[in-house]
Amino acid sequence: MHTLGMMKNKFVLCGILGWCMEIVFTGLGSLRRHEHNLSAHTSIWMFPIYGMACFLLPVSRLLKGRNFLVRGGVYTCCIFGTEYLCGSLLKQHGACPWDYSRAKYNVRGLIRLDYAPYWFAAGLIFEKILRKDSG
Repeated sequence: MHTLGMMKNKFVLCGILGWCMEIVFTGLGSLRRHEHNLSAHTSIWMFPIYGMACFLLPVSRLLKGRNFLVRGGVYTCCIFGTEYLCGSLLKQHGACPWDYSRAKYNVRGLIRLDYAPYWFAAGLIFEKILRKDSG
């Protein structure tokens, strides 16, 4: 399969995987708040945002052979940057599906620094999925 077709497939895969991870994360957050119905939520906007994780594939190739702490740290920074940029653009149009302004470690309400461990893990999960069948 040519590169463009492969990237489109990886984009869709990352979008769906991201949605699923967000549903599990927000559902478990409901449990933490003693809401036993485990209601979870996401937004249509999140599909293309998570889909952009496909661009971690070339980054992962550059990081091949590096320690997982280095790789996860780089992915965390990439994800924070993407989250900040996308959140800023969506916020300008009143369409940002998240607002972290009440969180203790937020940056302009767009990213939460205390989510770094989650993004670290998500980056390594995306790496594993993206590298499969990609060399």
